[in-house]
Amino acid sequence: MEHGPTLKERMMSERSRFQESITRENAAVVLVDHQVGLLSGVRDIPVGELKHNVVALARAATVLDIPLVVTTTAADSMWGPTTPELVESLPAGQKIIDRSTVNAWHDDRVREAIEATGRQKLIIAGVSLEVCAALPAISATAAGYDAYVTVDASGTFSRTKREAGLLRMQQAGVMVSDYATLMVEALADNAAPESGALYAALDMPFAVLVGQISAAYQA
Repeated sequence: MEHGPTLKERMMSERSRFQESITRENAAVVLVDHQVGLLSGVRDIPVGELKHNVVALARAATVLDIPLVVTTTAADSMWGPTTPELVESLPAGQKIIDRSTVNAWHDDRVREAIEATGRQKLIIAGVSLEVCAALPAISATAAGYDAYVTVDASGTFSRTKREAGLLRMQQAGVMVSDYATLMVEALADNAAPESGALYAALDMPFAVLVGQISAAYQA
Protein backbone atom coordinates (compact mmCIF):
# COMPACT_ATOMS: atom_id res chain seq x y z
CA MET A 1 0.00 0.00 0.00
CA GLU A 2 1.40 3.38 -1.00
CA HIS A 3 1.59 6.16 1.51
CA GLY A 4 1.87 9.91 0.97
CA PRO A 5 4.81 11.97 2.20
CA THR A 6 5.38 12.08 5.94
CA LEU A 7 5.00 15.27 7.95
CA LYS A 8 8.80 15.54 8.13
CA GLU A 9 9.09 15.15 4.35
CA ARG A 10 6.41 17.81 3.78
CA MET A 11 8.17 20.19 6.17
CA MET A 12 11.52 19.63 4.46
CA SER A 13 9.95 20.25 1.05
CA GLU A 14 8.32 23.46 2.27
CA ARG A 15 11.58 24.71 3.78
CA SER A 16 13.53 24.04 0.60
CA ARG A 17 10.96 25.91 -1.46
CA PHE A 18 11.46 29.02 0.62
CA GLN A 19 15.23 28.64 0.78
CA GLU A 20 16.12 27.83 -2.83
CA SER A 21 17.84 30.63 -4.69
CA ILE A 22 16.47 32.48 -7.67
CA THR A 23 18.74 31.91 -10.66
CA ARG A 24 18.72 33.04 -14.26
CA GLU A 25 18.05 29.42 -15.22
CA ASN A 26 15.06 28.72 -12.96
CA ALA A 27 13.13 32.01 -13.06
CA ALA A 28 10.61 33.72 -15.32
CA VAL A 29 9.12 37.20 -14.90
CA VAL A 30 5.37 37.72 -15.23
CA LEU A 31 4.14 41.32 -15.60
CA VAL A 32 0.40 41.71 -15.16
CA ASP A 33 -1.63 44.76 -16.17
CA HIS A 34 0.74 47.71 -15.88
CA GLN A 35 -1.81 49.71 -17.87
CA VAL A 36 -2.32 53.44 -18.01
CA GLY A 37 -5.89 53.31 -16.69
CA LEU A 38 -4.98 51.19 -13.69
CA LEU A 39 -1.83 53.17 -12.95
CA SER A 40 -3.94 56.33 -12.71
CA GLY A 41 -5.60 54.93 -9.58
CA VAL A 42 -2.46 53.78 -7.75
CA ARG A 43 -2.15 55.39 -4.31
CA ASP A 44 0.20 53.18 -2.26
CA ILE A 45 3.37 54.06 -4.19
CA PRO A 46 4.21 57.11 -6.33
CA VAL A 47 3.28 56.25 -9.91
CA GLY A 48 6.62 57.49 -11.23
CA GLU A 49 8.46 55.21 -8.82
CA LEU A 50 6.27 52.26 -9.78
CA LYS A 51 6.94 52.82 -13.49
CA HIS A 52 10.66 53.11 -12.81
CA ASN A 53 10.71 49.85 -10.86
CA VAL A 54 8.77 47.70 -13.30
CA VAL A 55 10.81 49.04 -16.23
CA ALA A 56 14.00 48.25 -14.30
CA LEU A 57 12.71 44.75 -13.56
CA ALA A 58 11.96 44.10 -17.24
CA ARG A 59 15.32 45.45 -18.37
CA ALA A 60 17.26 43.50 -15.77
CA ALA A 61 15.46 40.27 -16.68
CA THR A 62 16.35 40.88 -20.31
CA VAL A 63 20.03 41.39 -19.42
CA LEU A 64 20.03 38.00 -17.67
CA ASP A 65 18.03 36.36 -20.47
CA ILE A 66 15.19 35.56 -18.07
CA PRO A 67 11.97 35.03 -20.07
CA LEU A 68 9.11 37.50 -19.73
CA VAL A 69 5.37 36.93 -19.89
CA VAL A 70 3.40 40.19 -20.18
CA THR A 71 -0.35 40.59 -20.05
CA THR A 72 -3.13 43.18 -19.98
CA THR A 73 -6.86 43.16 -19.22
CA ALA A 74 -9.33 44.83 -21.58
CA ALA A 75 -6.62 47.00 -23.11
CA ASP A 76 -8.94 48.34 -25.81
CA SER A 77 -11.68 49.39 -23.42
CA MET A 78 -11.65 49.58 -19.64
CA TRP A 79 -8.00 49.87 -18.63
CA GLY A 80 -6.07 51.10 -21.66
CA PRO A 81 -2.71 50.01 -23.06
CA THR A 82 0.45 49.00 -21.26
CA THR A 83 2.31 52.06 -20.04
CA PRO A 84 4.62 53.25 -22.86
CA GLU A 85 7.72 53.22 -20.66
CA LEU A 86 7.31 49.50 -20.05
CA VAL A 87 6.57 48.73 -23.71
CA GLU A 88 9.82 50.46 -24.70
CA SER A 89 11.80 48.38 -22.20
CA LEU A 90 10.55 45.00 -23.41
CA PRO A 91 12.67 42.78 -25.68
CA ALA A 92 12.04 43.11 -29.39
CA GLY A 93 9.10 40.97 -30.43
CA GLN A 94 7.77 40.51 -26.89
CA LYS A 95 4.09 39.59 -27.08
CA ILE A 96 1.58 41.23 -24.73
CA ILE A 97 -1.37 38.93 -24.07
CA ASP A 98 -4.67 40.76 -23.65
CA ARG A 99 -7.30 38.80 -21.74
CA SER A 100 -10.70 39.13 -20.06
CA THR A 101 -10.19 36.93 -16.99
CA VAL A 102 -9.64 38.66 -13.66
CA ASN A 103 -7.02 36.11 -12.65
CA ALA A 104 -4.31 35.96 -15.33
CA TRP A 105 -3.65 32.32 -14.46
CA HIS A 106 -7.15 31.43 -15.65
CA ASP A 107 -6.36 32.52 -19.21
CA ASP A 108 -5.08 29.50 -21.15
CA ARG A 109 -2.70 31.60 -23.25
CA VAL A 110 -1.06 33.18 -20.21
CA ARG A 111 -0.73 29.89 -18.38
CA GLU A 112 0.63 28.14 -21.47
CA ALA A 113 3.15 30.95 -22.03
CA ILE A 114 4.36 30.52 -18.44
CA GLU A 115 4.54 26.74 -18.84
CA ALA A 116 6.47 27.17 -22.09
CA THR A 117 9.28 28.97 -20.26
CA GLY A 118 10.05 25.75 -18.41
CA ARG A 119 10.84 27.78 -15.29
CA GLN A 120 9.76 26.81 -11.77
CA LYS A 121 10.15 30.17 -10.03
CA LEU A 122 7.81 32.96 -11.14
CA ILE A 123 8.64 36.58 -10.34
CA ILE A 124 5.30 38.36 -10.57
CA ALA A 125 4.40 42.06 -10.55
CA GLY A 126 1.00 43.57 -11.20
CA VAL A 127 -1.47 46.39 -10.87
CA SER A 128 -3.34 45.94 -8.70
CA LEU A 129 -1.21 44.15 -6.14
CA GLU A 130 -4.04 42.30 -4.39
CA VAL A 131 -5.72 41.14 -7.61
CA CYS A 132 -3.45 41.23 -10.66
CA ALA A 133 -0.33 40.11 -8.81
CA ALA A 134 -1.79 38.16 -5.88
CA LEU A 135 -4.39 36.01 -7.64
CA PRO A 136 -2.09 34.47 -10.29
CA ALA A 137 0.66 34.12 -7.67
CA ILE A 138 -1.68 32.17 -5.39
CA SER A 139 -2.92 30.04 -8.31
CA ALA A 140 0.63 29.35 -9.48
CA THR A 141 1.60 28.32 -5.95
CA ALA A 142 -1.36 25.94 -5.84
CA ALA A 143 -0.19 24.49 -9.18
CA GLY A 144 3.24 23.72 -7.74
CA TYR A 145 5.23 26.77 -8.84
CA ASP A 146 7.27 28.97 -6.50
CA ALA A 147 5.73 32.44 -6.79
CA TYR A 148 7.51 35.63 -5.76
CA VAL A 149 5.70 38.98 -5.89
CA THR A 150 7.77 42.13 -6.29
CA VAL A 151 5.92 44.56 -4.07
CA ASP A 152 7.71 47.67 -5.35
CA ALA A 153 6.97 46.84 -9.00
CA SER A 154 3.28 46.42 -8.10
CA GLY A 155 0.75 48.96 -6.88
CA THR A 156 -2.81 49.32 -5.71
CA PHE A 157 -5.48 51.81 -4.81
CA SER A 158 -5.21 52.16 -1.02
CA ARG A 159 -3.01 51.18 1.90
CA THR A 160 -5.73 48.83 3.16
CA LYS A 161 -5.81 46.94 -0.15
CA ARG A 162 -2.03 46.68 -0.11
CA GLU A 163 -1.95 45.28 3.44
CA ALA A 164 -4.78 42.85 2.76
CA GLY A 165 -3.13 41.63 -0.43
CA LEU A 166 0.20 41.05 1.28
CA LEU A 167 -1.45 39.13 4.11
CA ARG A 168 -3.43 36.93 1.76
CA MET A 169 -0.37 36.09 -0.32
CA GLN A 170 1.72 35.22 2.69
CA GLN A 171 -1.07 33.03 4.06
CA ALA A 172 -1.10 31.19 0.72
CA GLY A 173 2.66 30.62 0.66
CA VAL A 174 3.57 33.30 -1.88
CA MET A 175 6.97 34.88 -1.26
CA VAL A 176 7.30 38.66 -1.34
CA SER A 177 10.38 40.67 -2.21
CA ASP A 178 11.50 43.70 -4.23
CA TYR A 179 12.58 43.94 -7.85
CA ALA A 180 16.27 44.65 -7.28
CA THR A 181 16.87 41.91 -4.71
CA LEU A 182 15.46 39.18 -6.94
CA MET A 183 17.49 40.29 -9.95
CA VAL A 184 20.71 40.61 -7.95
CA GLU A 185 20.05 37.15 -6.50
CA ALA A 186 19.70 35.83 -10.05
CA LEU A 187 22.96 37.54 -11.05
CA ALA A 188 24.67 35.63 -8.22
CA ASP A 189 28.20 36.89 -8.91
CA ASN A 190 29.29 40.50 -9.30
CA ALA A 191 32.20 39.26 -11.39
CA ALA A 192 29.78 37.98 -14.04
CA PRO A 193 30.20 39.75 -17.39
CA GLU A 194 26.58 40.98 -17.24
CA SER A 195 26.95 42.66 -13.84
CA GLY A 196 27.60 46.17 -15.17
CA ALA A 197 24.65 46.03 -17.53
CA LEU A 198 22.46 44.52 -14.82
CA TYR A 199 23.14 47.26 -12.29
CA ALA A 200 22.63 49.88 -14.98
CA ALA A 201 19.26 48.29 -15.80
CA LEU A 202 18.24 48.19 -12.13
CA ASP A 203 18.96 51.93 -11.90
CA MET A 204 18.90 51.95 -8.09
CA PRO A 205 19.21 55.61 -7.02
CA PHE A 206 21.22 54.73 -3.91
CA ALA A 207 23.77 52.86 -6.02
CA VAL A 208 24.98 55.97 -7.88
CA LEU A 209 27.60 56.66 -5.23
CA VAL A 210 28.77 53.05 -5.35
CA GLY A 211 29.36 53.41 -9.08
CA GLN A 212 31.27 56.64 -8.53
CA ILE A 213 33.48 54.98 -5.93
CA SER A 214 34.14 52.07 -8.28
CA ALA A 215 35.04 54.44 -11.11
CA ALA A 216 37.39 56.36 -8.83
CA TYR A 217 39.29 53.17 -7.93
CA GLN A 218 39.65 52.31 -11.60
CA ALA A 219 40.94 55.77 -12.53
